[in-house]
Amino acid sequence: MEQVRVLGEFFYSQVQGKPIYDEKGRKVGQLRDMAVRWDGICPRVTGIKYARGVQKHIGIGQIDRWDEQGLRLRGELSENDLSTLKEDEIYAGKWLLDKQIIDLKGSKVVRVNDIKLSWVRHGETYDVILLAVDIGLRGLFRRLGVEFLVKKMEQHLVGWQYIKPLENLTANLRLRQEQDQISQLHPADIADIIEELDHRERAGFINHLDNETAAEALAEADLNTQVEIIERMDSERASDILEEMPPDEAADILGELPEEKSRELLNLMEPEEAEDVRELMGYPEDTAGALMTTEYIGFPAGMTAEGAINRLRELAPSAETIYYLYVVNEQGVLQGVISLRDLIISPPQAALGEFMRTRVVSVNHHDDHRKVLDAVTKYNLLAVPVVNDRGVMLGIITVDDVLETLVPNRSGLDGFSHFMIRRKPGRGWKA
Repeated sequence: MEQVRVLGEFFYSQVQGKPIYDEKGRKVGQLRDMAVRWDGICPRVTGIKYARGVQKHIGIGQIDRWDEQGLRLRGELSENDLSTLKEDEIYAGKWLLDKQIIDLKGSKVVRVNDIKLSWVRHGETYDVILLAVDIGLRGLFRRLGVEFLVKKMEQHLVGWQYIKPLENLTANLRLRQEQDQISQLHPADIADIIEELDHRERAGFINHLDNETAAEALAEADLNTQVEIIERMDSERASDILEEMPPDEAADILGELPEEKSRELLNLMEPEEAEDVRELMGYPEDTAGALMTTEYIGFPAGMTAEGAINRLRELAPSAETIYYLYVVNEQGVLQGVISLRDLIISPPQAALGEFMRTRVVSVNHHDDHRKVLDAVTKYNLLAVPVVNDRGVMLGIITVDDVLETLVPNRSGLDGFSHFMIRRKPGRGWKA
């Protein structure tokens, strides 16, 4: 096997604009861009664009020397040495620089500020390969010509082996294995990434996520972002994601969409989930009913503590919150509430009706937002049940929804707001 010899390493910004000389030392142009073919792990340079307005480039085989001072050709430049850009080639500067990639370690979207290159020789063949992209501040300073200001700053490089090829010439770069790794991020971190992406890229990014992950992340994004993404998505996929979201979140989104689009998505959803959402959409905006979610856990008074715990193991992964369990009768009337702590420390065979708290703080579905806020803050609740005029339990309002909706400019409460952890949505359960 022929040994590969590294002749030099440098960055794209260090050679862009450098002169190109023929074998007699005559300047024939400048490095305007690099034609690149991406058919392996690392893209390789196939040619050099040498003049403004000229759509041909010098083949890489004509380059005899390449360093930060410039390029020298093996002979004189002739028309026979020039070629046009092939279908499987792209220009590195035009199509790679300033593209966005996802920094999974930092859970954020970053920009390609520079490209690291390697000039290598194997046998009698010379190649220039793209080793990595620079996504750090140092790369940006280098492009501006003032890298000396941040010389001590660590380089932040991402190797090409971790990057997927461009799907089209306007797409952002994609990290390999990003789907599995992104799924492991907290939904709020994924939401931050979504909000940082260009609006043209958001729907494409969501399409790389499974429905559950997409729904959890979208639930953490602001309403404008949610509406924009759902409106741009394929209707079938959008309806699948809306089914996975908490009904109150889905209702908020559909309420902001054009009526025709909203009706289309509701018709595509499963009838049961769609009915929940329609019910919530029917409430005036400033009422408790509009703020509630139909996700709650309700058990009969005769169920034992042990039975409730076993049932809870099945329902918890799909519940909005499990901090409170509600006791309801056969007609769905709210009779009591049990904290998770009380359930755990109670004797296994004790009936829920024996230790439930019968003085339950609740709000009526027609109550205004002020009464909801008063109930949550006065009694320090993580969730408040919502009932109708007959006392039938309809849903719950969690403290994070109260803070996000009623205290939008809260200061110092963000940590408390995020104490409530969103999980895969479902309906209210009555065992």
